[in-house]
Amino acid sequence: MDDFPPLPGVRRIVVMRPSAVGDFVFALPCLHALRNAYPDARITYIGRQWHADFLANRPGPVDDVIVLPPCPGLGVPPDANIDPAPGKRFVDDMRAAGIDIALQVYGGGLYSNPFIMQFGARLTVGMKTPEAAPLDRWVSFGDLQNRRLQLLEVAALAGATNVRIGRELHLTDDDRREAAQVLHIPDRPLVVLQPGASDPRRRWPAERFAALGDLLAREGAVVAINGSHEEAAVVARVLEHMHHPAINLCGQLSLSGLCGVLERASLVVSNDTGPLHLALAIGTPAVGIYWLTNVLESAPLRQNHHRAAMSLRVHCPVCGEENIKTRCAHDDSFVDGVSVEEASQLALALYQERTGG
Repeated sequence: MDDFPPLPGVRRIVVMRPSAVGDFVFALPCLHALRNAYPDARITYIGRQWHADFLANRPGPVDDVIVLPPCPGLGVPPDANIDPAPGKRFVDDMRAAGIDIALQVYGGGLYSNPFIMQFGARLTVGMKTPEAAPLDRWVSFGDLQNRRLQLLEVAALAGATNVRIGRELHLTDDDRREAAQVLHIPDRPLVVLQPGASDPRRRWPAERFAALGDLLAREGAVVAINGSHEEAAVVARVLEHMHHPAINLCGQLSLSGLCGVLERASLVVSNDTGPLHLALAIGTPAVGIYWLTNVLESAPLRQNHHRAAMSLRVHCPVCGEENIKTRCAHDDSFVDGVSVEEASQLALALYQERTGG
């Protein structure tokens, strides 16, 4: 890849990634690199409503968020019957904004590249699959690529090559205030367990989370189990199998409050899901329970406080189909090959480093 110097006279940058929480965290190194290269530019994030709520008044590389309306292939199926007017107004507003650099970091670009090319930016950069329209500068998008590094390559195409290795996500007083309202615990180390995941195949068995929680409780930790409303049954199973008391945080926290809790924690043990990546971006030590392909795609840049307990299973335990490039119909766990002993060893070492135990 050629070296590109920063573009002169840049006043406005837009970055399109209307993603889920974990995918947003993957973009933080890219966003920080853009801020370092263009300290005086306004960086606008094109995302979802949760991005606007979460990033409002939050220190960091993003100045403002614009919520992307439903557009074919972007948030809704390509053949969805939707009103085209909001999408057209959005493009008109982008054209009127005088954008200097537009980054497409939302996928392979089949629908997002033609969309962002309508903005009239001086420079378009991003990712593409072979069938997608080319931007001015682009990198190939494929499977089994580390997403943080990939997005840093996109930033480099825009002249942003100064990579920041440090805390990627800053907290606000509101984050800490909400966490304090939920956590009424003694002055002891806090461990947060995250047994849920949007993909059931990425869920480590609840009984093993419970065994690990009991181990850390015996070490003197206060154990809290986190999950969304949809993950209540998974959290309940962990609590049922634990012999020591634990705090049930299920459904009690906004994303802001969760960040406050994660900052307060001495350790997080989590499946490969959003809260794991938030914890690592905040700087909290964490053990991730990963399926082989996921650790390749989502491993963080900083490794000092990160440990990966990884399952090498690639074939479905029910039908035997390989799930690397295709997905079978079964939801059985692909990470149950990770033993309690393996995860406990990693967790205990990190916990003792953090607490001095």
